[in-house]
Amino acid sequence: MSGSIPASPTVDAVGPAAAAAPRVTAPLSPTREAWRRFRKHRLAVVSLVMLGLMVFGVVAGPLIWPVPIDAIDFSAMLQGSSWAHPCGTDNLGQDLLARLIYGGRISMAVGVAAMLVAVCVGVVVGAVAGTASGRIDAALMWITDVFLSLPQIPLLLLLIYFFRPALRAVLGELGGVFVVIVVVIGGLRWMPLARLVRAQFLSLREKEFVEAARALGASRMRLIVRHILPNALGPVLVAGTIEVATAIILESTLSFLGLGFPLDVPSWGRMLFDSEDYLQIAPHWALFPGMAIFLAVLSINFIGDGLRDALDPRRVI
Repeated sequence: MSGSIPASPTVDAVGPAAAAAPRVTAPLSPTREAWRRFRKHRLAVVSLVMLGLMVFGVVAGPLIWPVPIDAIDFSAMLQGSSWAHPCGTDNLGQDLLARLIYGGRISMAVGVAAMLVAVCVGVVVGAVAGTASGRIDAALMWITDVFLSLPQIPLLLLLIYFFRPALRAVLGELGGVFVVIVVVIGGLRWMPLARLVRAQFLSLREKEFVEAARALGASRMRLIVRHILPNALGPVLVAGTIEVATAIILESTLSFLGLGFPLDVPSWGRMLFDSEDYLQIAPHWALFPGMAIFLAVLSINFIGDGLRDALDPRRVI
């Protein structure tokens, strides 16, 4: 028709151009970016699920399997796996699954608590050494080198032998043993963290954002707490996960050597110590706590590898 209005050529021209233009996506937050990178590490994700199941089992296990850990049944002693006792029984007929669940609480609590002690001491020593200079830095690193040169297992045995009776008299049997094991293990594992934090501080204190904050009048404490320390926590988190696994192994070693928790506290290492004389006739007694230690330590190590890849911006994933 003569009166019709022709289609505007700008509509056709704009439409394909807009369709062909690249879509601009908003950048991910640091937390979401770290989670995206962590999910690329399949072994770390599987290990996280496995460790989560183990933690859920030791926390909620008594509700699912409400069997007393000290119920003695001589008619069922040294039995293998069955419906009544999925993990078998020990030489007193006690259910190993119930003791394995309770022992998981003890071993994991020792691992986490010792890691917190090591991280706190290591971060403080490393931060002071990294921000100070001269004699303070040299003295702190000399102390760190001295502690690194000490043999850990003999020193652990010696300290626990001397300090456990005093703390046991003050805090009770379980509390005294728990405190001395946590303090001794954590007190002998802070040195690698101190070196790591010191290296991070030496690198970060020369960055532009720290120089800008210093030029604006920020105090040394504010520079450490608000600017340097948050940017140095990535490697500390990775090292902290490894320290949990190391503390679990050290606690199991102490219990296996007979200087860990008492007989009525079934940690995983204590269960291995109790099963030592029955390996030929009841191998299940050592198999299940050994597998629990192996799976927990392996999962934590793989999670640490995943965190290292996720928190290191220099790694291309």
